[in-house]
Amino acid sequence: MTIQPPENHARDGHDSLHAPPRWLLWGLVALFILAIAGGITGVWIFRDVLRPSQQQRVMDMLPFMRAFMRGGEALPTPELQLTSTISAMDLLNSPLEIPTSTPTATAEIAASPTAAPTQTLPPDATTLPSATPTPTENAPLVSPTPAPTQVGSNLPTSARMFGFSYVRQDWNNCGPANITMALSYFGWQEDMAAAVSYLKTDREDKNVSPIEMVNFVNEETGVRAITRIGGDLDVLRALIATNFPVVIETGYMFEGYDWIGHYRTLVAYDDLQQIFYIYDSFLGSGGSGEGFAESYAELDRHWQAFNRTFIVLYQQERENELRAVLGDLADPTMAAEHALATAQEEARANPQNSFAWFNMGTAFVRLSRYEEAAAAYDRARQVTVPQMPWRMLWYQFGMYEAYYEVGRYDDILSLVTANLTNGGQYVEETFYWQGRAYLAQGQDNLAAESFRRALANNSHFDAAREALEALSS
Repeated sequence: MTIQPPENHARDGHDSLHAPPRWLLWGLVALFILAIAGGITGVWIFRDVLRPSQQQRVMDMLPFMRAFMRGGEALPTPELQLTSTISAMDLLNSPLEIPTSTPTATAEIAASPTAAPTQTLPPDATTLPSATPTPTENAPLVSPTPAPTQVGSNLPTSARMFGFSYVRQDWNNCGPANITMALSYFGWQEDMAAAVSYLKTDREDKNVSPIEMVNFVNEETGVRAITRIGGDLDVLRALIATNFPVVIETGYMFEGYDWIGHYRTLVAYDDLQQIFYIYDSFLGSGGSGEGFAESYAELDRHWQAFNRTFIVLYQQERENELRAVLGDLADPTMAAEHALATAQEEARANPQNSFAWFNMGTAFVRLSRYEEAAAAYDRARQVTVPQMPWRMLWYQFGMYEAYYEVGRYDDILSLVTANLTNGGQYVEETFYWQGRAYLAQGQDNLAAESFRRALANNSHFDAAREALEALSS
């Protein structure tokens, strides 16, 4: 009898499993490669093809995409052999001198028919010159050292303005939102879209300057506005106490964002708590609409980055009252003197404060002291800890003007190149100053192209239009 070995069921089962088709294996590999390629392509499209507003919408839906955003690059540090022979100590001890005439960037807004021209407050002495700057008339006689403004004396310990309508900003629109809020105090019925249509002819425009907002108010509404640098907390308190709407320009770092410029509308203050109440178009209006609370010290720290710039709105018939409230700051040249004195004091206290040196440069530009301005800006760029925010030239352009006036055209082009990699392609002043530098170097065709690109960003940019017309004539 022959005994048969038991069946090897395990082996039979193994033999019954066939290897997957080769095409399926290659298909899975291909899908894997396509997924990787698709991810890389998607990141490239996100970073290099989409416009900033489109990128923001993607990040709103997919917050993890923020990790793929390009970081901003620091502004180039000036080479030592190119910097001025003016030392930091010279700047700190530089006397306050009022020039006999100050170039202005744009023609002053004409007074209304009912106002005497001699009483009209100039809207600003801005840092952006027109193609053919003209001196201001009848520069006021002032003492070499600015006297205290006294605006903080005899103010109530707290004050609040009523009548504002809160406006929440949408993408990149804190300027239009805040000027709309300030106008609402006077019964302005238009929504933010009216300000946007005037101020931002390109949705991607990174910056609406204070003088642009002032021009909107003066040209499109029945209200008046001015802007000044060199403010202080007493001026803000005085304006609130006397019911003058005030908007300030600050630097802020919101959660999840890098440092960025941000306008804010003040509605109240409380000396006992040392708090301002703010209608913030991004952060809100407070739990019950009383305003977003921020300490005096914190607000001033944010405000310093913009040379304590403020915009005041007023009715024409209250102009003399506003002049009294502002004191010395009613005059743009005296405001620049105050800004300079403050910047010098803050730079002495902390020589590593890049904002103080930058503010000093801007004040010197307003006073037409360009050699000193260029030296102060150089110092601001040489401070590396902490470093000046890379977005600084989205908002403030005195550095370009100072270098232009002292013939440092290559420095302007170097700064422009850095700014263009940081989002500055959506800032019309970037191309305007690039054009001015090219023009000074005799590169007329490149200059014309730069002026056209500036106008493409902002069709209301008169300085670029004048420069282009001058080239074409």
